[in-house]
Amino acid sequence: MVHPLQLFKTLSDETRLAIVMLLREAGELCVCDLCSATTESQPKVSRHMALLRESGLVIDRREGKWVYYRLSPNMPAWAATVIDTSWNCLREETRLKLKNRLPGSC
Repeated sequence: MVHPLQLFKTLSDETRLAIVMLLREAGELCVCDLCSATTESQPKVSRHMALLRESGLVIDRREGKWVYYRLSPNMPAWAATVIDTSWNCLREETRLKLKNRLPGSC
């Protein structure tokens, strides 16, 4: 179970916060979509995804050579509330990042 200190440390990184907000908005995204929306490199996004997975905030699934991520349905309700509240503040910014990502980035 995620501890509040761990959650806030994890979300204090701008890239990880953006990734969590993108997943909150889109539901599920592959690494290439996350790279495009955050304008970060694949190795950097993958490192951040490993930290988010270890913290219990995201889960992944493989489909062929692609890895898809989504927010974990098993995170504590209080953590989901923090994410939802943050998303309400960052909703327009997050939607713009999704809209402006490179088409066909996969």
